[in-house]
Amino acid sequence: MKKDFRTFDILSRSNANSVWGAVLAEVLWQLGLRHVVVSPGSRSTPLTFAFSRHPGLEAIPILDERSASFFALGLARQKKLPVALVCTSGTAAANYYPAVVEARMSRIPLLILTADRPPEMRECSSGQTIDQQKIYGDFCNWYKELSTPLVERLRLRYLRQTLVHAYERCGIPSPGPVHMNVPFRDPLGPEKKADDAAIIDESFLKNLVISVKPPSFLQLEGVKNKEEPAWQELRKSIAKGGKGLITVGAVQPDNCSEYIAAVSRLSRATGWPVLADALSPLRNFKKEFPLLITQYDLILRNESLARQLRPEIVLSLGIPPTSKVLRAWLEANPCRTAIIDPGQDNLDPLHRETLHFRLPVEALVHSLKLQSLKSNSWAKRWKKLESTALRLVRRRLRDCRFSFEGKVSSILSRSLPRGTPLFVANSMPVRDMEYFWEPGNRAAQIYCNRGANGIDGTLSSALGTAHGDNKSGVLLTGDLALLHDTNGFLISKRFRGHLTIILINNKGGGIFETLPVAEFDPPFEEFFATPQQVDFAKLAKAYGIEHVKLKNLDKLPEMVKKLPTTGLSIIEISTDRKKDIAWRRKTFAEIADQLNI
Repeated sequence: MKKDFRTFDILSRSNANSVWGAVLAEVLWQLGLRHVVVSPGSRSTPLTFAFSRHPGLEAIPILDERSASFFALGLARQKKLPVALVCTSGTAAANYYPAVVEARMSRIPLLILTADRPPEMRECSSGQTIDQQKIYGDFCNWYKELSTPLVERLRLRYLRQTLVHAYERCGIPSPGPVHMNVPFRDPLGPEKKADDAAIIDESFLKNLVISVKPPSFLQLEGVKNKEEPAWQELRKSIAKGGKGLITVGAVQPDNCSEYIAAVSRLSRATGWPVLADALSPLRNFKKEFPLLITQYDLILRNESLARQLRPEIVLSLGIPPTSKVLRAWLEANPCRTAIIDPGQDNLDPLHRETLHFRLPVEALVHSLKLQSLKSNSWAKRWKKLESTALRLVRRRLRDCRFSFEGKVSSILSRSLPRGTPLFVANSMPVRDMEYFWEPGNRAAQIYCNRGANGIDGTLSSALGTAHGDNKSGVLLTGDLALLHDTNGFLISKRFRGHLTIILINNKGGGIFETLPVAEFDPPFEEFFATPQQVDFAKLAKAYGIEHVKLKNLDKLPEMVKKLPTTGLSIIEISTDRKKDIAWRRKTFAEIADQLNI
């Protein structure tokens, strides 16, 4: 225990609430918690005091609970460890809901501590009180309401062990959110008087050093039942090679190098092409994947090729990639499908005859004796189509004479410093990443809230993924996604590091231009596109953030090759969403027609 730890000092002059909070903070710190995001409020006073005074914890105050929760989500995603959230009672807890949903669906560990009124003050018109019991429904790994504080040894042992279980449940059965409702009676603040602090002696605190290691699905030696019929069939299919595909959706593995090595070995052993989503790490480690396919969306738009390229087996690592064209093609061509993923969720939105292998790809590769196969004509054809499509896309982008927003993804893939953390907003930015992010070896770290696919908390999440990192981060976002979370700019004064916001301003919801409803105006423009006329230069000035507006994309490559190291900045790029969608449709159709080789 650190000699400068101030728990004993606090306990010697505190009420029961403060004792409760101090023990709570120390237990979580001993278990491995290092970051707590706190929003202001009265009922949460004991928690705020305890976390802010603990020398081993970084307590980060954030005004808006929705921004706070998405910042915590981004930080937990970056650190791959639980991050705690603290708020007061009432609707404050409700503002966490979107981030809790995303955390559950993206498997991000969050520990949510919502302060509450004691039971006798509920359902009696007491102020700032709502029903917080299981407010997040089934989106949490576990829920528990703590008892009201009492400084008594048995009660404190109960608190200790409940926290141990809560922290553990942040990681099992898959990483996700845990909600603890924490009621407090008045007085809420510390008091300078003696109390029962002697119950908390040094030996009790030493007992808090509990080795807790949540069960890991990455225990490769734990793969069982290898000789079941399903295993036998999968082993035979892999050994045979043939017309197989490996699809890799949006995945952010805990250990990227191990994941890359395992998928690379699997592809080389099967001789199967790897169709990799831009949100997977594979496109940024091209040299490890001789059969990497990134232009599958364009290839499969050619109806003749789509028929000829029907697979016999698909090995899906997680969910399918974002591409609707790919998903529709897989749905129209049912074949044997094996999903490799350690979680308990159903990851087959296409409802195929699917067999789930509930283990990580590292464990699969470890359990199978893989030997590399020679590339076959099937794989060679995919590779040739990939090369041709990439060449045609590059040529079209080079010849495009206006600021087409899809160019931005291509520029970033070729210009960002190695290892740059890049957060991508949903809607059009994530789709343009799919179309135009080129394969390379820059090892970019790609993040996206792809669990629920919403634009909630985009800026706050990006700040969380970049906070405290030693690499300058980038956010690629549209105008509406940024405006949806402008309260995230309030975090800037507490933000450690740098984030460059690349803002594609097409004055509305460009994603809706791709839908059939765009042909019906009214009401399309007003109710779907929702045009806006915000002056982002003035918005940036209001928050003290540097802002640059580019007339064209010529200067963007040089601007992102060397990023600042501190603060926030905005690079705004104006585009025309209607012109962009027309270019996409025409270009994609023409390139698909040219792929008949």
